[in-house]
Amino acid sequence: MCKMERWAGFLEKVRTYSYPDSLIQPFLNNMRNIKSYSKIISELEKKIIDLKQNLDVELISDQRTRFEAMRDQFFSNLAMSLRVLKLISSEFKNTLSLSIPNIEKIEDELKEKVEDIKNKLLVYASKDGHSPLETDYFRMYYNYLVSFDKYIRLPQAEIRHCLELAEAKIFEKVTSLSKDITSSVGDVKKIAELLKKIKFFAENFSMFDTKINGIIDEVLKSYRTQQGPLILSQLTMILETTDIGSRLIAEHSCLSGEDWRKRREKMQKQDDLNYVIDELEGDDLATDVLRSFNPQTETEPDIEVLITQTKILLGTVAHKATEVTWDHSFRDKIPELLAHIFAVWTLKNTQHYNAMRGIDAANAYLLMPHVAQVISIFRILGIGYKKNSTLLGYKVPYIKRISDDLINNLVQIGTGEGKSVVMAMTACVFALVGIDVDCSCYSEYLSMRDKNDFAPVFRALGIEERIQYGTFNKLCENFLNEQCNIREKVHDMIMNNKNVIDVIQRTTRIRPKVLLIDEVDVFLSEKYYSGMYIPSAYLKDPLIKSLLDALWKNRNLRTLRAVKALPAYNACATRFSNWSFLFDEAIKDMLAALKSFQSSTYIVLNDKIVYVEGESVVENVVHGYDTIWAYYYENENGFISQNSLETNVGIIINCGTFSYAEMPHEFAYITGVTGTLKTLAESEKNILKMIYHIDKNTYMPSVFGKSNRNYNSANDVQVVNVSEYFMRIRGEIDTMRSAQRPILVFFESEEKLLAFYDSPELLSLKHNVQIITEKVSTKERELCVKRAATDGRVTLLTRIFGRGTDFICRNQQVLANGGIHVLQTFFSEELSEEYQIMGRGARQGDRGSYRILLLDSDLEWVLGADWKEQIPIITGSTLYATLDRGRNMLYESKCAAKQVGIEQCKREHQASRNFMKALSEGDIDAVKMFLVEQNGGVSTVSEISRTVLLMDATGSMSNLLSATKDTVCTMFERASGILEGKGLSKDSFSMQFAIYRNYNSRENKILEVSSWQTKGSHLRAFMNRIVPEGGWGEEAIEIGLWHAVKESEKQDEISQVILIGDAPPNTKIDVAKKRASFGEHYWKTTRFAISTYYEDELETLKNKNIPVHAFILLIMQKITLKNCKRDKRTM
Repeated sequence: MCKMERWAGFLEKVRTYSYPDSLIQPFLNNMRNIKSYSKIISELEKKIIDLKQNLDVELISDQRTRFEAMRDQFFSNLAMSLRVLKLISSEFKNTLSLSIPNIEKIEDELKEKVEDIKNKLLVYASKDGHSPLETDYFRMYYNYLVSFDKYIRLPQAEIRHCLELAEAKIFEKVTSLSKDITSSVGDVKKIAELLKKIKFFAENFSMFDTKINGIIDEVLKSYRTQQGPLILSQLTMILETTDIGSRLIAEHSCLSGEDWRKRREKMQKQDDLNYVIDELEGDDLATDVLRSFNPQTETEPDIEVLITQTKILLGTVAHKATEVTWDHSFRDKIPELLAHIFAVWTLKNTQHYNAMRGIDAANAYLLMPHVAQVISIFRILGIGYKKNSTLLGYKVPYIKRISDDLINNLVQIGTGEGKSVVMAMTACVFALVGIDVDCSCYSEYLSMRDKNDFAPVFRALGIEERIQYGTFNKLCENFLNEQCNIREKVHDMIMNNKNVIDVIQRTTRIRPKVLLIDEVDVFLSEKYYSGMYIPSAYLKDPLIKSLLDALWKNRNLRTLRAVKALPAYNACATRFSNWSFLFDEAIKDMLAALKSFQSSTYIVLNDKIVYVEGESVVENVVHGYDTIWAYYYENENGFISQNSLETNVGIIINCGTFSYAEMPHEFAYITGVTGTLKTLAESEKNILKMIYHIDKNTYMPSVFGKSNRNYNSANDVQVVNVSEYFMRIRGEIDTMRSAQRPILVFFESEEKLLAFYDSPELLSLKHNVQIITEKVSTKERELCVKRAATDGRVTLLTRIFGRGTDFICRNQQVLANGGIHVLQTFFSEELSEEYQIMGRGARQGDRGSYRILLLDSDLEWVLGADWKEQIPIITGSTLYATLDRGRNMLYESKCAAKQVGIEQCKREHQASRNFMKALSEGDIDAVKMFLVEQNGGVSTVSEISRTVLLMDATGSMSNLLSATKDTVCTMFERASGILEGKGLSKDSFSMQFAIYRNYNSRENKILEVSSWQTKGSHLRAFMNRIVPEGGWGEEAIEIGLWHAVKESEKQDEISQVILIGDAPPNTKIDVAKKRASFGEHYWKTTRFAISTYYEDELETLKNKNIPVHAFILLIMQKITLKNCKRDKRTM
């Protein structure tokens, strides 16, 4: 810095020096690019001010309290700010012109804040008789100290000691209560009260729950040993009268048999075969065959004998590599085989029965299947179907016991009726005859839960290795890797600079594979059915790191040719001489990403770059080189450590594009269970029938009898305007609280949930409301789910928790009051989601109610741009029917458009399969050709055509966004064909997607931008992350055009702009009014600090001779694109 100050005068003279000699001009230009001493000092002072402001903040906020990820990010940034300030203070303390902050003072101020939190934590730890609110405060202070200690080290802060002391105080109370139980063994009522108190500690001091629940288990075992099993019946009768007592029964093995017994009691029709058969619906039902099923239970069979008998039953079953067949004699044995498997399952779960052995009705504590589960498995395995034969041209119906071959089929089983049991027992039958089974679920958590629940049965039968559980994408990856681990093979080939590939000794699959699907509507969703699995090899090497460092340091380089002049490039080219052509393609993408990476919406969390996708913070996701340069950028700014940078950067080699939609064809047989089979759209049913040959369906009746849900779509679906919306939600909450009933309020997004949570309408009740979103920590979420079904509890949730989250109400008084009330505050695009959300209440025969309350402007996506005119016409008893028809029409058209994308994906899938084959067979030429095609970089030639596509991504554009995702690759194919026909490189066409919304979206949502791409598949990956949301009349077209202008100001100018929307642009009055929603104080902190107007941005583009083509949809008003080249069409 001192040297800079001494040379400041000389640099200033160089800047103003003029010399005509062209040889010296490059030198002068480079000298002029050097920042002046005064500018460096000014920037450094501004940086110091910003860092001090970052540190001068309150540590506790409402959002950081509720969202662990936000809390961790806050303390990570705080730690980095402190480190950078210390570095500045150390390096520049002798620079008199700088105002160096007092680090000790800053640390002392932080210590004061930490000390205050420590003191409050210990106050709450020392309290006797904690209330739920007091435990909330304890967890809050505890979690803040944990996060602070995780990222920041302050001398003498002693945070760890404080946490240990707080824990010790809690366990003093738990230990005291457990001792009271030991000394009160004769008083069952007192024991029950003491157990509830300990359970309260386990639930509400959730950071210690494992240890405290362990203490409860030990206390209960000791109590049972001393008093005998009969005393547990008395104890459970007392406990079941309260919510926390009911959870004690359900969650602790000594008592949970009582929970199972009560559940069996609720199953009014569990053993009623005639009821199940009479109410059964489905294709080709042979009810007389199914009625012949006669369940018999052997008294206490020996499990080892059972397993031996099961294996004897199997005999020898023949099958081919691609299909599942067994002979008639074996199919006749299936009922008996299934009875043996169920018996093994029952005997592996006899802990409840053993605890109650010797008392009346002990059999009620045995875990046994109900009739509907058995019938479901029969249908899955081909039992109970009619068969039509053709004789001389006439159909002659006759009944066979089973079909000749297994027929792909699905079974609908209601929520809470035992789908996981049906899946597991079916898997056992297949695995026992030597068939591999993949059990596919939408949730990794639920998959692992089910796998662990049934693992003892799988192990006992010796079939654990043949049954896999996982999400569909995980199972697809495993399936492909069984044949050839592409990632490892490509990584080894390049890193060892091989020019010859070892041939893989591939063995023909001896055992066929069966696919069991849990929730078929999720499989048909865009995430899977339109999704792609793209395995990538990540190349890391000191020379590669040096190349990346050089590119970051010289990030003004524009061409591959310029990069090739770098020593770091030459070192890599020598080291990886056989694969340097792939490095060249990667460098093209790197150069493009250097210009776009800051447009991607990432955050720094736990010393990593992570992305917010929908409601989730997603780790271990890489968005190409945008992520690599984000690591460099944040490292340079001090927010990513050097170690994290070294660990997470490298060269990315895509190794194929596999379509999830194609993967089921790899299985010999497809079947599964779902709760929403009847709600599938016609086009979805056609996909199942025509593409996957799932020809038969079965609809099981509920063993809990008739539903007790209070809901009428004609009366319980209402729409209101924005001035009433929050008020009506609050009114619904107050009604349920007055009735002493819990209410679950589901919102479309976290943003809308928080808008209501922070609204004046909820203010007086805010402290009694709990929130469940994906950003809430797992422990907090589990506690909220437990509390959600209790008397008067208010829970706000995002839509994702409308599936797979069990809100179980065990309080008989709450059920008598009407049970759980579910309020949905948005209209689902898919009927299946609506059914799932509805199913969070009134489960398993319990009472409950459901209602939908809609905001009128949110219905633009289903009613179109003239929603204001339509709503008064349809409001009333026809509202739901009209919306449902509109939803179905849109969804049907979306599914139809999806087929275009599926066909494109099919070609890519087949090319990737051929690549796997070439890789396995050692065909190096085919391998190289494919990898070049798959990893072709963005062209750096100056003649490239660069198109910015601006698209409205608000709710009414839902269908077009889906169509765009599915057709983007076709668009690129056609463009490439045109270019090649004119003798141009297909890489000379580049496109960037930019989607815009409106000022009711935050900065990261009002504009989302892809990197520049010459491949449709890469843009499709970007579009797959885009979700239609928001909308506010006229839309923020000016934001999209503003972005186009910014792109035109870069070195690589744009060629044209394509604008697609269905609403006119905001007027100047609209812009001012809508920006006021979040306030100018918010927008001033964003890249949209200065408001703009679409005509101003168009004028700028016009002056640069950049044409703008506007595609007008539906009844959108004509946009006057003054003096610009226009192409207006109605689509």
